[in-house]
Amino acid sequence: MKTFTAFFTAFLFAFISAFLFRKMALRLKIVDVPNHKKIHKNPIPLLGGLSIYLGAIVAFYFYPVGFKTIMPVFASATIILYMGVYDDIKGISAGLRLFIQIILAIFVIYSGVRVSFLPNNMLGDIGEYIVTIIWIVGVTNAFNYLDGLDGLATGSAALNFFCFFVILYNMGQFPLGLAIAILMGACLGFLPHNFLNHKRMFLGDAGSTFLGFMLACIAVQGDWASDGIVKLAIPLLILGVPIFDMIFTTIMRIKEEKVKNIIEWLKYGGKDHFHHYLVDLGLNQRGAVLFIYYITFSLGLSAFMVSNDTAVEGLLTVIQSSIIFGVIGVLIVLGKKYHKKT
Repeated sequence: MKTFTAFFTAFLFAFISAFLFRKMALRLKIVDVPNHKKIHKNPIPLLGGLSIYLGAIVAFYFYPVGFKTIMPVFASATIILYMGVYDDIKGISAGLRLFIQIILAIFVIYSGVRVSFLPNNMLGDIGEYIVTIIWIVGVTNAFNYLDGLDGLATGSAALNFFCFFVILYNMGQFPLGLAIAILMGACLGFLPHNFLNHKRMFLGDAGSTFLGFMLACIAVQGDWASDGIVKLAIPLLILGVPIFDMIFTTIMRIKEEKVKNIIEWLKYGGKDHFHHYLVDLGLNQRGAVLFIYYITFSLGLSAFMVSNDTAVEGLLTVIQSSIIFGVIGVLIVLGKKYHKKT
């Protein structure tokens, strides 16, 4: 019952506050102006991420047990959020954004949240620190790039949180599960505002990087299984879509010589992500979003089934998912070549 009321509190305050933040964004002209690299045709107010944040903050106030569990992570994510707000308003260089993300990832590691699945301390503490930093920074930016269609990033985050929540409750990790339920409720509270054709609002870089950072850290913080391979497999499966999008897009950009280093990769913006290709292949925007929801939920089911399996089964499931994504990638490339010919 506590979990449901915490979820509903976050949902309610996120839903109501979104109206206020939309008016604020319009009044202050904090809007996403359309250009040739974007799909929307009219200026759309940003600051949607603040409604998710406020919904979570209010719920954590009434249910502090969940907050205590993720306090260092949430504090770091708060800085990510307000850096994103500043970026949405004034703009921040890609190099500075990357530097701050790395510093915050190091702070999270210092607080005790880090990758611990490597067998027999294979790479040592330094190796695990490096892997954790790459994971947190990578997922944070991957989720930011996923925010390209109405409802895509917010709905995907809600599904990701739900999958983590089910596994945590099944394993009896209730405090962290409560925190995730609150974040899921806040996402779902904002989602209707992100899906409406009229008077809708975007997450902005603030919201997408906040959600990406939270998901990346929760994936590391949760004790998903006793076996190291399975413990690795579960976050990889649940966050499979943004990971695939980041890897596939990076490969295509390098192949087409659009980027040459990580700073150019961070700065580059274009309609060349997974969801854009789905639209190019004939799906409408809503259909592309629902298709990605379907894949995300399917991977979540696989993660739940793997949670009680052995290392071999966990590894095979990740390989199977990689093959499916590989097939999707090949179909996208072939579809892109076909469109060029016609």
